[in-house]
Amino acid sequence: MRRVVVTGVGAVTPLGVGVGPTWEAILAGRSGVGRITKFDSADFPTTIAAEVNGFVPEDFVDKKEVKRMDPFIHLAMASAHFAMTDSGLTIDEGLAPRAGVYMGSGLGGLSTLERYHQAYLEDGVRKISPFFIPMLISNLAPGHIAIRYGAKGPNITTSTACSASSHAVGESLMAIRRGVCDVVIAGGSEATITPMALGGFCAMKALSTRNDDPPRASRPFDRNRDGFVMGEGSAMLILEELEFAKKRGAKIYAELCGYGASGDAHHITAPAPGGEGAVRCMRAAIEDARVNREEIDYINAHGTSTPYNDLFETMAIKTVFGEHARKLMVNSTKSMTGHLLGAAGALEGVFSALVIQEGSVPPTINYETPDPECDLDYVPNTARRKEVRYALSNSFGFGGTNSCLLFGRFSG
Repeated sequence: MRRVVVTGVGAVTPLGVGVGPTWEAILAGRSGVGRITKFDSADFPTTIAAEVNGFVPEDFVDKKEVKRMDPFIHLAMASAHFAMTDSGLTIDEGLAPRAGVYMGSGLGGLSTLERYHQAYLEDGVRKISPFFIPMLISNLAPGHIAIRYGAKGPNITTSTACSASSHAVGESLMAIRRGVCDVVIAGGSEATITPMALGGFCAMKALSTRNDDPPRASRPFDRNRDGFVMGEGSAMLILEELEFAKKRGAKIYAELCGYGASGDAHHITAPAPGGEGAVRCMRAAIEDARVNREEIDYINAHGTSTPYNDLFETMAIKTVFGEHARKLMVNSTKSMTGHLLGAAGALEGVFSALVIQEGSVPPTINYETPDPECDLDYVPNTARRKEVRYALSNSFGFGGTNSCLLFGRFSG
């Protein structure tokens, strides 16, 4: 079976523009959550989010083209730039047909939809831009990336809610294994801190209302958790077939060893009781990787800071790992980044690869009051130096759509 490795990573997050500043902040346990600045949220039950700050689209996209792209595309272009630069990969004409772009986004260009709907209501159809549709639809982010780098292989967009970019990375693994691609730019992007998205999640009562203390609002697995915090950003991984990567002398962060996907078939938003769908998904990733569960040292949990998700994910981990669950390090980096929705899985895949490469495990911050039903080692509040052999990254989305990625330390 063809093996797949990670040779480049890129990200734009609420903690920094680039993987370097983001990773530094993650290990320091800094929160990216603050007051919403993109619009007046005073009338909303939730007035906090994890926004990207200090990002200048013109640093990554021609000024003329910036106006023809939604912000989620700007973020995707930037994270792809960082990942491609990091990998040192050049897609020439020979490689082009075997170079793919797989990207996930939950909602695509929602801010563009809101903007032009308002323009239509105020001034009619003549105010709708000819670029409205290309700005809006999710597949234009990988489309622009493919155009920039000359990737003429499969160009695929997944839109599976909070599992979207994890599915994109997993399907990239399968494409390389099958011999369809030798390299894939894989990841996700989301920029939906908008009135309609915030209002929708508020209506569902899914968001934290800890408005008086934004940095402490996202508190996965803590007894006093009260909902997730919306985030935005993008993350990309460069995936390559092992022999191709070795031939060109690429550095290797980690091996992408396994992928699992499942559906709950239970409820439109709530996870299946006991995390039954998550159990099958994790088991599928472990089986796909052909590793023993006792070899897994770390789980980057979905860990949204919602009552049901954190409880059922904990239960699922116990079911899958048995007594070994007590030896696992389980964290939620969403405690710092907020929830990047469709981009979350790719970002947490980047973190998982970095954990394996660097031997540093980020904390779950704001873990102050233990929940007796969430009783695993969540790496509370302080990063930990620890060698990790295998890392599992979980992503679970509305509609009961689940994806798990298993990364391993690379050895010849």
